[in-house]
Amino acid sequence: MTSSTTEKLSLGALTSLVVGSMIGAGIFSLPSTFGRATGVLGALIAWIIAGTGMLMLAFVFQSLAQRKPDMDAGIYSYAKAGFGNYLGFASAFGFWIGSCVGNVSYWVLIKSTLGAFFPIFGDGNTLPAILVASVLLWAFHILILRGVKEAATLNTIATVAKILPIGLFLIVIIFGFKADVFALNIWGGEMPSWQSLFGQVRNTMLITVFVFIGIEGASVYSRYAKERSHVGLATIMGFVGVLCLMMMVTMLSYGIMLRPDLGALRNPSMAGVLSSIVGPWGAKFISIGLIISVLGAYLSWSLLCAEVLWASAKTNTMPKIFSTENDKKVPSAALWLTNITIQFFLIITMFSRDAFTIALELTSSLTLIPYLLVAGYALKLAWTKESYENDPANRNKELGFAAIATIYALGMMYAGGAKHMMLSALIYVPGSVLYYLARREQNAEIFTPIERIIFGIVVITAFGAVYALASGKMII
Repeated sequence: MTSSTTEKLSLGALTSLVVGSMIGAGIFSLPSTFGRATGVLGALIAWIIAGTGMLMLAFVFQSLAQRKPDMDAGIYSYAKAGFGNYLGFASAFGFWIGSCVGNVSYWVLIKSTLGAFFPIFGDGNTLPAILVASVLLWAFHILILRGVKEAATLNTIATVAKILPIGLFLIVIIFGFKADVFALNIWGGEMPSWQSLFGQVRNTMLITVFVFIGIEGASVYSRYAKERSHVGLATIMGFVGVLCLMMMVTMLSYGIMLRPDLGALRNPSMAGVLSSIVGPWGAKFISIGLIISVLGAYLSWSLLCAEVLWASAKTNTMPKIFSTENDKKVPSAALWLTNITIQFFLIITMFSRDAFTIALELTSSLTLIPYLLVAGYALKLAWTKESYENDPANRNKELGFAAIATIYALGMMYAGGAKHMMLSALIYVPGSVLYYLARREQNAEIFTPIERIIFGIVVITAFGAVYALASGKMII
């Protein structure tokens, strides 16, 4: 893409990228995923934790966009600047591969949605479902190759279109809200216990991370922004709007159905909630909205995946081949690797017990690593006072934002449990071949002594995952 003003993205387009990236599969599955995990009180605590943590992360992205305007690859460039080449690679690769797995969850949910009307698609991981998803995958591949700007315009249209059914859903359940049902769901139908409540909240953590992934969308596309200040503003605006929608969908659903009934709904569970009020047409209406939403989100994530791979290759973190562009200025090699990877994981879903849930949780675990490194970099800047020479008044405030965001990311990784960290390590080890190839291209040292220790820990963890899977102690 050229740098002419007419081809730059406006504040509205950047905000649309953030909203379009976050509102995808997750919001349509919130009633059942929260219903299985917790009641009203646990959900409220979970959203407060997630909202606070992610708001701090949004402030971090806003601050870094202003303090480091030359770092226009966002999610990956901050980690590299703060913690060296390998962790910079880990950030770029983690975000990229997590996004690929997230895109797989979109296809699974679309086919699961259609499975309610066409049993041949089952829960989204049958052979016919995989074949149809594969055809659509490569159709989107062709669309994006035509030009990033054209695809971004379609994403803006899709973002507006998918807000409409969600808005109607909220209006209907507000009128159908039953205070007595809501009251019965306060403790989730269990005996009041703070210990039980802690467990319920912990079970929701990876869900909340998943639905907010995409908050960095404007940062990743900062090189296309008309005004650098729009990057941070688009991030905050998009986050606040999406947080309000997510909380309303979750909390109001507890006033429609009892928690066990919510947890038993098939995805998209929002369809089941609406149909319980208005009848079968509600499920069809939400299903159509979901397909529009997920296809729009998929478009956003395909753009984000290719952009991160392209940007990291341009600065020698990934092999140079991924910095190539076609005549439309689309990072074509990066897009090819992205969609080949998605195709691979699509095939793998045929052998998973619950393809959507494992994709959701693994996406969250993989993406938390770059989030942690970004927050850590902002914390490092504020702690060392770098870039604050002419702005000391904001240092303490932004130090607090970065510290909370760092603690939040670490807490979410703990809440996700050892299983997902082990699976993430299992993906990182073969992925590190890309880092090795990039370093060899530059005739540079592969690892520093500290990086060698970090990589050794990743390898040991990956071997633990292989053993756990082979012995049946860990099941996906």
